[in-house]
Amino acid sequence: MFKAYVTEQSEGKPHTTLQEIDQARLPDGDVLVAIAYSSLNYKDGLALTGKGKIARSFPMVFGIDFAGTVVESSNTAYNVGDQVLLTGWGVGERHWGGFAQYARVKAEWLVPLPVGLSLQQAMALGTAGFTAMLAVLTLEAHGLKPGEREVLVTGASGGVGSVAVALLARNGYNVTASTGKSHEYLQALGARQILERAAVVTPATKPLEAERWSGVVDTVGGDTLASVLRSTVVHGSVAACGNAGGVALNTTVLPFILRGINLLGIDSVMCPREQREIAWQRLAHDLSAATLDQMVEVIPFAELPARAAEIVEGKIQGRIVVDVNA
Repeated sequence: MFKAYVTEQSEGKPHTTLQEIDQARLPDGDVLVAIAYSSLNYKDGLALTGKGKIARSFPMVFGIDFAGTVVESSNTAYNVGDQVLLTGWGVGERHWGGFAQYARVKAEWLVPLPVGLSLQQAMALGTAGFTAMLAVLTLEAHGLKPGEREVLVTGASGGVGSVAVALLARNGYNVTASTGKSHEYLQALGARQILERAAVVTPATKPLEAERWSGVVDTVGGDTLASVLRSTVVHGSVAACGNAGGVALNTTVLPFILRGINLLGIDSVMCPREQREIAWQRLAHDLSAATLDQMVEVIPFAELPARAAEIVEGKIQGRIVVDVNA
């Protein structure tokens, strides 16, 4: 028996309770993992509060990532005692996820814990850190290099934004952070300039604005994404990886055909394994334990529902790690 937050649906409404359940209820998979830590992401908050239709079926255990130790394996890729992590692949949406003390999953969804990271540090990064790293790698692959030109991170106080600021600063970029929260927090992570989020959104009266951003990690979407496209430099790139500000994109073709701007979509859910391993190795190399400590709060399992409501309301700064055994 083990503890899990199980969400069931009755009369069209989801209800989540902390339950003691048997391992026999876990879905199929060839690796059983004893979970040490999960993390709370915006998508998890939408799922647990019922404010987003995340689950594809019920009952469901939410939690789109976790880190832990293999306790059973019928796949030669992993042995008992191996430390592993998982992000994406529909876990916590279509397949039971990380808000539990055990998970049974497919071996190909797992990534070996990189040397230099603890299980807790892996979830201090989690899906948010992995997404941020993919965004930075993609921008670099499209020509972004350190220099005096500003690189913008929108929604910078959130999980993805915090890690993106830290990663870019660590690699010598001139980081401007857009936020509605603490400036001191982002300056400590390496941001050189701080902008209030409203200052980034410009009226859609002109198809192009003065060139400013050599690259952008956009976690917001909506009007924010449309605005930064108008002010990105010639042949600059924007990595889009969030929609907290809306899914509609009101823009024109002019940033693309007159400035050659690249709009790069970041998919952290179905990302191929090879890219996952590259991203996680880079995360382990680029971010120190001290940097991770600045952006993370570890909470006991019982606090998860309350903090889920807070992340949806925009009250969370940085990363929340969930100790499922505390």
